[in-house]
Amino acid sequence: MASDVSELTINYTEDGVQIVKELDKEILSKGAWSTVLYRFQEWNRQKEEYGPDKYTIRRYQKRNNEYWQKSKFNISSRDQARKLIEVLQRWVEEPEE
Repeated sequence: MASDVSELTINYTEDGVQIVKELDKEILSKGAWSTVLYRFQEWNRQKEEYGPDKYTIRRYQKRNNEYWQKSKFNISSRDQARKLIEVLQRWVEEPEE
């Protein structure tokens, strides 16, 4: 595991093939609990090509100077990402009570 939040990655290689290819990441929060948003593609073995962009939000806890993944939420398509953006945009524009 990584000791600095900027070193965290979801890249994953199996048998010499990069199965998960991280395209970008955004660190949303840092500290003992850190949140990272990733954009990635997965290798399609049948088609022998990478699939469409996907997104995942990962929460990490830092223990003993290392980050450990504690939870994740996968956003499986651009359509789902757009819907999430629309709802969040509406919510943050509402006045706080």
